[in-house]
Amino acid sequence: MMKVKIFKIRLPEEFLYDDQRALDSFLATREIIKVETAFVNDENYWSVVLYFEELKSSQNTVKDPKTVKYSADSDELNTDEEKILDALKFWRSEKAREQNLPTYFIATNKELLSVAKYKPARKEELLDIKGFGKHKIENYGAEILEILENV
Repeated sequence: MMKVKIFKIRLPEEFLYDDQRALDSFLATREIIKVETAFVNDENYWSVVLYFEELKSSQNTVKDPKTVKYSADSDELNTDEEKILDALKFWRSEKAREQNLPTYFIATNKELLSVAKYKPARKEELLDIKGFGKHKIENYGAEILEILENV
């Protein structure tokens, strides 16, 4: 059964990170079916409406275990990885502005960090990174790989 959850992502910095973190952790455990966003100008926040299904707990079904996806476990980067991360963040903010979306809709900090550390060379390798599904790779995969090649 489809459920709905509404998030408020407030732009002032003292709220932004906590609001994003709440959204990220929600996204990690749900199958998102549809997203609607609206910017509430007078109050300076994004309203995010998520239509989702809870991910079924695997206890009652026997399936092949899902391969564990790569996710950077520490924020420590070497110089090269930092350059990559900076380039990815710059690209993400440009993209977000173009598409009039909040940056975390393009990719979260954790996802970009994982890309910088994992350094995928092909679109298929992007699939190995937690947070990258078919949709995100179709939309942004080529540009992300291009950044990795050129940094």
